[in-house]
Order: sequence, then structure tokens, then C-alpha cells
Amino acid sequence: MKWEGHRESDRVDDLRGSSGGPRVGRRGVGLGGIVIALLAGWIFGINPMTVLGLMGGGTGVPTEAHAPAAPPATDPATRFTRVVLADTEDVWGAYFAQRQQRFEPPRLVLLRDPVPTSCGLGESAMGPFYCPGDHKVYLDLGFFDTLSQQLGAPGDFAAAYVIAHEVGHHLQNLLGLSAKVQQARQRVGRAEGNVLSVKLELQADCFAGVWAHHSQKGKGWLDASDIQAALNAASRIGDDVLQKAARGTVVPESFTHGSAAQRQRWFQTGLNKGTLEACDTFAARSI
Repeated sequence: MKWEGHRESDRVDDLRGSSGGPRVGRRGVGLGGIVIALLAGWIFGINPMTVLGLMGGGTGVPTEAHAPAAPPATDPATRFTRVVLADTEDVWGAYFAQRQQRFEPPRLVLLRDPVPTSCGLGESAMGPFYCPGDHKVYLDLGFFDTLSQQLGAPGDFAAAYVIAHEVGHHLQNLLGLSAKVQQARQRVGRAEGNVLSVKLELQADCFAGVWAHHSQKGKGWLDASDIQAALNAASRIGDDVLQKAARGTVVPESFTHGSAAQRQRWFQTGLNKGTLEACDTFAARSI
């Protein structure tokens, strides 16, 4: 992914502190955190990635996190994150402008220590997550090392896919889709609620694919290996793959994010079609 030299977003709040510099990869989600997540999936029948925080949403006492007055970090991981976020701003801003609509982009918070959010306390061990209450994406850059080294999904575009997925949850929030799903989940049982969660997550994957479609048309900064990196990342965090690793068996009715094949399919759908309409996982005959 040829990301160097492109515009960097100014909507990044760095809450990692100003001392010691950005310690990318030294903290965040380590192997121990993954083991805990896998055990939680085994014991409670939930997707381990929910424990790692890839599922957007949550509840808590509304609070506001403020960025310290520190100069922007210049390490590659931070600059890369700002470049990808900037491109999501450009792509979705243009996409909605063509439809005579306004897109209000999210802010992205870089964290290392626990920070207050409108969805409760945000921590590194949660992995990347989106909080609809404050319209912010929260990220410890150490997660990208986890994604590469322990989940087996290396590559810049694998990391970009994660950011784009969380921005996809922001789109769902703006469009009122997240609230509708949350309301619907309160009226059904656990299994039916899990199906709704899967459809919401797969739609966010598809939205990430739509972003990649338009991003590539505008910048031409991807090659076949980049697309494969994103598809590999989608596969590595499939419910079936994680459950198989956690307990040796797969329980489809407990899925909350979708299987590896489903996640790959919906990212590819967005990438091929390039429209939000193509991402209607709720109306699809099969997901």
C-alpha cells in the first residue's frame, strides 16, 4: 500500500501521553489477551473478538476524553493511521456529497492507558472499537502487531481494513442502522440477536470494501497483494476460525460477527460494487 506522501487527518486525538514517545507494539493486545478472549468464547459461547472490542456499540455514562496539548507523533504507524483516516474522510465526504448529503467524519483516539468514553472505559485490551455515543474510533496501535504476529494477518492494508471497518460502524450510526438493530435485538432471543449482530458486522465489512473501491479509484495506491491482505484479515477474525482455535468446535448460532467466508464475501461485495446499497445484509436472502 503506497500510503507515504498522502494527506494526514487532523481528526486524531493522541491520548498516549507526551513522555517516552509512541511505544507501538509494546502494549495493547498481547497473546495473553487473545487467550483470555478465546477462553471467554469457549466458556460463554460468545465471539472472542467481542472481548477484543471489534464489535461497535456499548453503554455507559457519557464522558468526554480530551487530547493533551502535545505535538503530533511522527512515527510510521501513527502517520499511517492518520493517512488512512484522512482517506476515509475524503472518500465518504465525496460519496455523500454526490447524493446531496453531508458526511460528518468520526474522530479517532489513540490510546495506551484506559480512557473515558461515552460507552464506558476504553482500554487497550479491548482492541479497536467504535463508540456511537461520542462518534469516535478508539485504537491502540499495538493491535496492528497483534493482527500481524498473532492473528496471522500482516500488511498495511490489513490494518487499513480494521480502521475502515470501524469507520463503517460510524456510517451505520449516522444512518440510524445501529439504533434500529439495537432496538430489534431487545425484542428477540439470544440466537436471533446474534444473527442481527452478524448482519451489522458484515455490513461494516462491506462498507470497508466500498471505501476501498473508491479509494483505489482515486489514488491507485493498492495492488493485488493489498486486497489479499484485507481478505486474509477478514478471514482470520471470522467467528468459525476463532471458535475453532478456542475450543476445537464451531457453534454457528453463537456467531456475532460472521464466518471467515462471510466476512470475505461482504468485503469483496463492497469492493466490487462500490455502493452502500450493495451492502444491505439485512435484506439479503443469505449472508
